[in-house]
Amino acid sequence: MGPWVFVLAYATAVAGSYTGLSCIRRSHEDSGRNGGNWWLPMASLAIGGVGIWLMHFIGMMGFSVPGTVIRYHLGPTVLSVLAAVATTMLGIWIVTVRSAVLERLPRGVRPGIGGLVMGLAVTLMHYIGMTAMRVQGTIDHDARFVLLSVGIGVVASTLALALARSAERVHIRLMAAFVMASAVVALHYTGMAGVHVVVDPGAPEPSGMSVLSFLFPAFILGIIVLAVPITA
Repeated sequence: MGPWVFVLAYATAVAGSYTGLSCIRRSHEDSGRNGGNWWLPMASLAIGGVGIWLMHFIGMMGFSVPGTVIRYHLGPTVLSVLAAVATTMLGIWIVTVRSAVLERLPRGVRPGIGGLVMGLAVTLMHYIGMTAMRVQGTIDHDARFVLLSVGIGVVASTLALALARSAERVHIRLMAAFVMASAVVALHYTGMAGVHVVVDPGAPEPSGMSVLSFLFPAFILGIIVLAVPITA
């Protein structure tokens, strides 16, 4: 579908990451108030739901297999967004929570643990989302590309969270958002490079939803997810 899909996917990842990182920063500023607790769930929705999940399926608009239609099952698709938001929440919590146990860890260890969890969040979402895909044939993944995609996600997410901890200034927060978005996009396309499809003309045509049938309402929800914390 052309390079515009890649540009839109990356822009979506940047928007979700920047909004989420800004929410993390506000959670530090409002930590003594009752409203401060709401910033981290909004950060998880922005990063996990928009920056990771929505970016993945925007990218999938540009994926096609000659000789077969591509369909998606609803169950794994919903599970993938829940996994992205939940594991992103865990990664953010590890980096930001005031815990006596976590505060004793050496400087730099917490972003490392949070980055590991965040990298695994992106990976988990990607491959759960891939299990939703149905074609007229079989789908396999090259283990080398799977491992490489995990490594990219973990390293870049760790760097982004390390930047986010001191992201008081807008330009640092924006830099962290570009790094985190790069992690998500690089992981996605590295994983897709390892996809191998064998088309079987004798197999039944796959059932389920097309990517555009659920992407439009998901895009509307994504705008709302970003608009709420931006307005707040």
